[in-house]
Amino acid sequence: MRRRNGRVLGSLAVATLMLALAACTGLPTTGDAQPGLALGAAPDDPDFLPVASDPVKDAGPAEIVEGFIEAAITPADNWATARKFLTPAFADDWRPSAGVLVDSSASSRTVTSTVDDGEKLADGDKAEVTVKVDQLAGIDETGAYSEAHGASTLPFVVVKTDGQWRISEAPDGVVIDESRFLRVYDDYPLQYFDQTWERLVPDVRWFPRRPATIATTITQTLIGTGPSPWLESAVQSAFPADVRLARDAVPIDPDQVADVALNRAAQALDQRTLSRMRTQLQATLEASGVHVSQVRFTIDGRPLDAGVAKLVEPPADAGTIVLKDGAFGTLVGRQITPIPGVTPDVLGISQPILSIDVAADGAHAALQLGDGHVYIAGDGSVNTLDERASLVRPTMDPYGYTWSVPSNAPGALLAWGSDVTSHQIADAWPGATEVSSIRVSADGVRVAAVVEVGAERWVVVSSVLRDADGVPTQLGPPKQLTELSGTATGLVWLGSDRLGVLTDGDGPSVLTQIVGGTGDTVSAPAGAASIAGAKTAAGAHVLSFDGSLYARSGSAWRESTTGVAVLATRAGY
Repeated sequence: MRRRNGRVLGSLAVATLMLALAACTGLPTTGDAQPGLALGAAPDDPDFLPVASDPVKDAGPAEIVEGFIEAAITPADNWATARKFLTPAFADDWRPSAGVLVDSSASSRTVTSTVDDGEKLADGDKAEVTVKVDQLAGIDETGAYSEAHGASTLPFVVVKTDGQWRISEAPDGVVIDESRFLRVYDDYPLQYFDQTWERLVPDVRWFPRRPATIATTITQTLIGTGPSPWLESAVQSAFPADVRLARDAVPIDPDQVADVALNRAAQALDQRTLSRMRTQLQATLEASGVHVSQVRFTIDGRPLDAGVAKLVEPPADAGTIVLKDGAFGTLVGRQITPIPGVTPDVLGISQPILSIDVAADGAHAALQLGDGHVYIAGDGSVNTLDERASLVRPTMDPYGYTWSVPSNAPGALLAWGSDVTSHQIADAWPGATEVSSIRVSADGVRVAAVVEVGAERWVVVSSVLRDADGVPTQLGPPKQLTELSGTATGLVWLGSDRLGVLTDGDGPSVLTQIVGGTGDTVSAPAGAASIAGAKTAAGAHVLSFDGSLYARSGSAWRESTTGVAVLATRAGY
């Protein structure tokens, strides 16, 4: 028996290096201009992807398994390189698209074989190889991502065929280490309608970076599968269950028109359904970086007349909202432009103001004042909403409701209308003992929160169920996004599918977390006290305790002004 701790084949590394060097020495320095982007490709698609090596002649069972796992970095041609490590019969049965196991590193893998790599055995002899990995996350067959920490054991059977060891049994799916996951896979936000058919809601999935076929992969997944389980109770797809692609390809012509061939079940669909289908798919492709001018549905080569569904226009990005030097409004340069609906009411408040969340239409603002209570300002008045103790900062939703909850009673979540009437929201974070931040998304379909469950502090997201009048009535089961090691002092939305979390562990930092994906942490300015979101991660602002306001500038923070008393937020961000 032989145990090896993540020994990566030296020949594999050398072969990869030689391929890279060969590519460099072959770059042309003269000649005609070459074609640019492939049809449908995004401009930020990588110029190249990692390339794995073929099986090394006379490699032993453990080396073959290691090479096979390494070949996950090359998904081209349906993982053709990885299939070379398999017996011909098993190569046809293995399903790499069944899922992805993301582990900490290739060096942390432990490989155990019942046959030494140097043993000379005859054809037909078998070896059992076990690989133990330190799992960090997993992706299911639909591309949905979840954190999944812990040790995993993967069994393989390797058989000698024509003098070479090849794998005859292996788990479906692929294994890839964390350092290279984002070089091989990317996030693609599928779009689903809310219950009113008026807003689109992203549901992030992960697929290999394959520009030539990504439009097909996205379309197949959107039409062939439903939304993620945590989101499905609050969203819907325009595609009926019996409608499918009629071919396994979505070509994009020179005019950037995506030709989507549907089966004959689509013949009976009405205009409204077809328009919603086109809007949903076209928005999905555009949000995923696939360059299309439009989506065209066809049946047996004949185009279908599909219009475009009307959606609620998202509010324009109003910029940074601050309370500074006796003025409240949008900061542009050094000028503060008042918000007519709320500025007079905010400036008339004598108590210290802890937080301000301005409604999307600017007509109202939810405030937390120095007494810890939650208020609603607008229409020339300031009314008390919630006088319970230990309230977290309130958040407004696009329907005009103000959400508030005591930090020590997560299940006591209330939504207040502008008429100062409260509505209990059921099933709020079951099992949580504390909630420190809440934030409703701009579409009103999701609410993010930082909760404590046992001794663990998690960033979670839940779907929001509403009645026919738009009143929030219930939360869906929370999806855990990532565990925090420090205290969260702020939570905002950065665009439609990312969160910004201001934390204070060893020092202030900002975590940018994909809802249904990975996260990235950067240091925040010293003394960071609060954060405001925006339509993009680059638009985030941070306020320090001394009143200095900072904006992201590339990978650094730039001070934009001083003397700010309150950094306000805009509903949905």
